[in-house]
Parts: sequence; structure tokens; C-alpha cells
Amino acid sequence: MAALDVGWADPARLYGSARRARLLLDQARAEIGEVLGARADELSFTSSGTQAVHLGLLGALQARRRAGRHLVVSAVEHSSVLHAAGVHERGAGTVQTIGVALSGRVDLPAFTEAIAAEGVAVAALQTANHEVGTLQPVAEVAAACRAAGVPLVVDAAQSAGRLPIPPGWSVLTASAHKWGGPAGVGVLAVRKGTRWRSPYPEDDREQRRVPGYENVPAVVAAAAALRARAAEAAAENARLSALVDRIRTEVPRRVPDVEVIGDPVDRLPHLVTFSCLYVDGEALLTELDKAGFAVSSGSSCTASTLRPSHVLEAMGVLTHGNVRVSLPRGIPEDDVDRFLAVLPDIVLRVRQRLGVR
Repeated sequence: MAALDVGWADPARLYGSARRARLLLDQARAEIGEVLGARADELSFTSSGTQAVHLGLLGALQARRRAGRHLVVSAVEHSSVLHAAGVHERGAGTVQTIGVALSGRVDLPAFTEAIAAEGVAVAALQTANHEVGTLQPVAEVAAACRAAGVPLVVDAAQSAGRLPIPPGWSVLTASAHKWGGPAGVGVLAVRKGTRWRSPYPEDDREQRRVPGYENVPAVVAAAAALRARAAEAAAENARLSALVDRIRTEVPRRVPDVEVIGDPVDRLPHLVTFSCLYVDGEALLTELDKAGFAVSSGSSCTASTLRPSHVLEAMGVLTHGNVRVSLPRGIPEDDVDRFLAVLPDIVLRVRQRLGVR
């Protein structure tokens, strides 16, 4: 709140209020970099996690044009990665998509083999899946990339502030609202020594990586939220993980014909997804919303249209009738108890309306 009063000025100017805003911005940059494992001068702020991904991936590809035009990604990346890959393809680049196991974990031998091929410019792999929570083998892929001389772009939006960032990344992206900060603040970190060239016209701000005026109060709030999240991560992760384990165990026990999706062990602590056979996802969300539960279904990237999830399709699991539950910080156990209590009757009613007994 103090930053709203002190940090209103343009940090690129030299008058007193501007210098104070610049100090706030630099301090926040250092604090966020410390938690994420990046130097302050490696880190820039964007308007969102999506913009950070687009800039990070397209900038790495732009800088590596002489080395090659081939991009390697996993099949379960966030849509921001896949859309940037589409832009690369339309610009005469090539993209290789590596499949995943039933758990959602990328095929590590196939990914490693693809990286080692001639003409690979960049590889991209998320730290954890945004729909099913499965952790990806980022450290192992980073080692393979280092051996092949290929930069690795890592989307850490789902895990930043919750889990340690795996080592070895070349470009790292994150989003403040995922760790409890304000919406509208993304993070782009480019490791020293990594070749990167902005796909945008050059601007003097944010290490010449991101154009536009910095939102200093929002960045300060993002740093404060990340510090708080990191400080409580061990205790809160253990508590949320136990609640997720309970959901993973109890839902298939209480509701027939349910498939719990994602790795049961190597996963995010707060996220769980399950699919109900013979159930329309939109109808299920509507009934759960009436009962007071804000959950999701379909693709997390196009939830407003309930488009079938490309993640679930890549995993080869049921794509319809899925429910994605993301437990927020501080959620009481009673809320999980009530969710488990009302879910069986809701699923039964939806199935009955569809003529399924």
C-alpha cells in the first residue's frame, strides 16, 4: 500500500519521486530474483505470464536463427508456448512435439534424443503441468540441453513460489498472480550468456527486453507476495498436499466411474484433476458452482468455451466430464469435507438428467 503513495512516478526519470520509484523497482527485482534463482540484471517484468512466455521463447528463437530453426516442446505445454511455436512455424521454422506418458510426464528419452539432433535452436519444457499437476524432468532435460548447446526455456508459472526452481534453465518465465501477487505482472529472466533478441521493437525499459511503462506498485506487491509464499511454502505445501491426497483417494471411492488424472507422487501440492464418465463437464461445473465451488473443466487455456483439453488428449485420458480443483492458500479442511460430501449427489443428478443410471 505504501508503494501506491511512493512508487507512482516514472522510474526512468531523474527527479526525486522517480528515483524513489526506481529504488522500489530495483529492490523488488532483487527480491524476486533471489527466490527464483536469478540475478537482478537477468530479470525483467512483463504485463503477464503469457507475454513473458511469448517474449522469452520468440526472443530465444530469434537469437538462434543461425544455429537452427527447429524448436522442441512437450505436448502438454501451456497454450502460450504452443501459440508462440505456431508463430515460429508460420515464419518457416519447424516444431517437434514430444509426447507424454499416461501420468502427463514427458518422454525423457525422446526429448533428449530430439534435443541432440542437428539444427535445434531452442527447447521448451514447463516445470509442472498447469492442468494435472505432474512435475516435469526439467533438471534432466536441462543437463541434456547443456550437453547439446541448446538453450532451455522453462515456464515456471505453476511452481514459482511453491517449489524450488530446477537448475539449468536459460530462459525462465513466471506469473505473479499464480503465487498470490496481483494480476498483470509477469516475470522474464534471461540467464547471463544466453543469446536472446527481442521480437519487439527495442525499448529502453526493462533491460531492453520489454517495452512499456513499469507498474511499480504492482511489482512491489508481487515481490511481497512471493516472499510470503516462499516463507510458508514448506508447511502450506504439506498441508495442501495432504488435502489433495484425500481428494484423490475419496473421489473414486465415493463416485463410481471416475478416473483421477496425473502423477500421484511427483506433482504440485495444490492441484488435482479427475474425470467422471457419462457426465457433461459444463453441467457438472454449473451444479458445483451453485453449491459454492469455483472449479474448472476443459482446457485451462480456453475454459470459457470448455474446449477439450489438449493436455488430457496428449495423455490419452478421458477429456470430457473432467474437474480441476486448485486449492488456494489457507483453504480450511472443512471446505474439502463439504466438497467430498456434495460431489456424489451432484454427479448422480447430472448423470440422471443425461439418462445414465
